[in-house]
Amino acid sequence: MLWEALKLALQSVRRNVLRSSLTLLGIVIGVAAVIAMVTIGNGSTQKVTSDLAKLGSNMLIARPGQSTFGPGAPSSEARSFNDRQVEALRQQVTQVRAIAPSASSQARTIYGTANYTGTVTGTDNSYFVAQDWPVAQGRIFSDSEVRSGSAACIIGTTIQKELFGAVDPLGQSFRVDKMSCTVIGILESKGQSAFGSDQDAIVVMPLRTFQRRIAGNTRIATIAIAAQSAEAISQVQAQAMDILREERRVQPGQEDDFSVRDMTQMANMLTATSTMMTMLLGAVAAVSLLVGGIGVMNIMLVSVTERTREIGIRLAIGALEAQVLTQFLVEAVVLAVLGGLIGIALGLGIAFGATTAMGVPFAVQPGVVALAFFFSGLIGVIFGFFPARKAARLDPIEALRHE
Repeated sequence: MLWEALKLALQSVRRNVLRSSLTLLGIVIGVAAVIAMVTIGNGSTQKVTSDLAKLGSNMLIARPGQSTFGPGAPSSEARSFNDRQVEALRQQVTQVRAIAPSASSQARTIYGTANYTGTVTGTDNSYFVAQDWPVAQGRIFSDSEVRSGSAACIIGTTIQKELFGAVDPLGQSFRVDKMSCTVIGILESKGQSAFGSDQDAIVVMPLRTFQRRIAGNTRIATIAIAAQSAEAISQVQAQAMDILREERRVQPGQEDDFSVRDMTQMANMLTATSTMMTMLLGAVAAVSLLVGGIGVMNIMLVSVTERTREIGIRLAIGALEAQVLTQFLVEAVVLAVLGGLIGIALGLGIAFGATTAMGVPFAVQPGVVALAFFFSGLIGVIFGFFPARKAARLDPIEALRHE
């Protein structure tokens, strides 16, 4: 009986192709929107997590002032860190892999006729450990280069490409603003950060060199503190804050004039925000499924009205109410399921195109696809039941009199 009902349903769909297509449209849009939004949202979440991981593992960032964490220098009004405070952290904080002071600014780099504006960072070799950023070619700074403030530089891959092209940059001299600098190493590529900046457009030099030749002062803008493990982060953060309060002479009850932020918490916050946005977008898109279900019920009611006489004949020659109910219910489910299949294909296509254009992973969740398909069939059952019941309860005599 079910197979016969399925064949009749398919015949009905073919008989009214345009009407059936318009009925499917609501389901198609709903399923496609849900799958596309969730897939794009998952890809964005993965991209944010991946980008934050590039900043270094188990990382704490100390900055002067209480400004919101993000790219850019701290407020000029805040007292910067100094060498004594960095040394106190290195001697007293336990369970750390590296503590790296740094200061940065934007500067124009020049080699021959090529020039490019990037980030110039002054630091020491601890920076590469804290940031999980190895040197791919060449070497790191020697102790004498760090102490004396020599003009040695390690460059990112963007600087390498934009300034040197096919030329091997190792051993070459180029200008950073007005100073000449010799390339001793090339960093591994990191790509864009979670904040959208190109991390590879960087020139790293000894902190003393940066302070003397670029900044013209002895300010330390950032201290990166890499804990040995995720479990040690809280303890390391508490120790760092206590030491900095003491070194910066922050009195009890006074507000800190610095911040020590946990990058893991930042990553979790951004991931949670991205996930919440994905859920909200998916919920909004799911409303289209409800609208599509109303469309299915409407067209099935029209179909029952049009085929009242046919239903009357079937009931008069012995068809059971259950058979009529099944026929129209299967018809509604077929419409909804066809819409679901088309919607899945369309949604995956839209998501693939969007994620490719945005440069985020194509993160398909089979569970979401299956759930969207299940709900399309469920909508067919729910919104098709009332028209089907109406058809099954028709009085055969009244149905035969229907014009």
